[in-house]
Amino acid sequence: MPLLRRLLLGCCLPAAALAGDRLTVTVSHDLDEARPSETITVPWAEVARAVPGALLQRLTVKDAAGRALPYQVTNVAPQAKDPHNLGVAYGELIFQHSFAAGERAAAFVVERSDTVAPVFPVRAYARHVPERLDDFAWENDRIAHRTYGPALAAPAEPGSGKEVLVTSGLDVWCKRVSYPIVDRWYNKGHDHYHQDEGEGMDMYQVGPSRGCGGTGIWDGRTLAVGRNFRSWRILANGPIRATFELTYDAWDAGGRQVAEVKRFTVDAGHNLDRIDSTFTVTAGDPGPLTVAVGLNRNPADRGQEPRIEVGRVAADGSLTQWIVQKTNGELGTAVILPDGFVGYAEDERNLLALARADSGRPLRYYAGAGWSRAGEFTTREAWEAYVAAFARRLRSPVRITLAP
Repeated sequence: MPLLRRLLLGCCLPAAALAGDRLTVTVSHDLDEARPSETITVPWAEVARAVPGALLQRLTVKDAAGRALPYQVTNVAPQAKDPHNLGVAYGELIFQHSFAAGERAAAFVVERSDTVAPVFPVRAYARHVPERLDDFAWENDRIAHRTYGPALAAPAEPGSGKEVLVTSGLDVWCKRVSYPIVDRWYNKGHDHYHQDEGEGMDMYQVGPSRGCGGTGIWDGRTLAVGRNFRSWRILANGPIRATFELTYDAWDAGGRQVAEVKRFTVDAGHNLDRIDSTFTVTAGDPGPLTVAVGLNRNPADRGQEPRIEVGRVAADGSLTQWIVQKTNGELGTAVILPDGFVGYAEDERNLLALARADSGRPLRYYAGAGWSRAGEFTTREAWEAYVAAFARRLRSPVRITLAP
């Protein structure tokens, strides 16, 4: 009798199924509502056991109707030697499925292919941008973001005209197209992406605020924040998922020195990214931290006379904004703290959602935005409904069963 292995999405699997030429993946969940662009991950070790000698370029992933789906294999150890083609350098096989309302289960087959898989369209992408004072930018088919490295924080030489900005806040670039725009916009020059020329625009102000999902340490009255990221590392880069890390030097947080590493997971089809922030107390009291995840109180472009409405749903650990600008359309922003949420606060620059975190242990949260001109979120109600549905999906993750 075949051994069935059940797991929550993202958990490790036990012993493998019997070897063969295919792996059947059944995905189920408990919600009646639609789950668009659900990301399904299978450890590559399980694929390699079920399909010995599997080549990542010579696979197909098919749904129940026999349609071939785009897929991605993450490369977790690029320097690893693999003379027997066991896939020891690979992490996960990733693909997506959009569950219709009432569709509680779906089955997929992973099998060998006699031909090389096509190059799938890139729907998630990240890169360092040294040509623009070492920005780091990322995007999917819904929204784009960037944040800033040490070159932007460095003092300007007299007469150089160099921009100086010290911030660990996260920026938003609004898209109205599904294809990648980061490289196109940077290549057009700094001023062009502040105007909507048909693809979208940079209409969000960050400054020293937390922007859309930046963090800090809250002592009950004051927010202590770090500087621009010090280093970066890309772990996966599309077509379905981009994963990268940003490292921040320690800063003073009420007498404690606290450093941070953020790991971003950017999936196609979603307006909110997953962020796992690990705060480490390098000096001072090593006890629990109160982490604040923020939204800029007034992120609108200059002269846009914004009307800003705020939503708070403590049961979801969510904080939302709906920002109506004079000529730039309307923008929703949000953060969700599904674990460790302890309340809300604010300071002169930021609206804050708070969570308890332990030194050296990741705190997971979600942050992102949606623009009215992209077409899906044209009202505050639509944006808040999306954030609430996202929170429900987090509470009810998919289950995966594998069989040969």
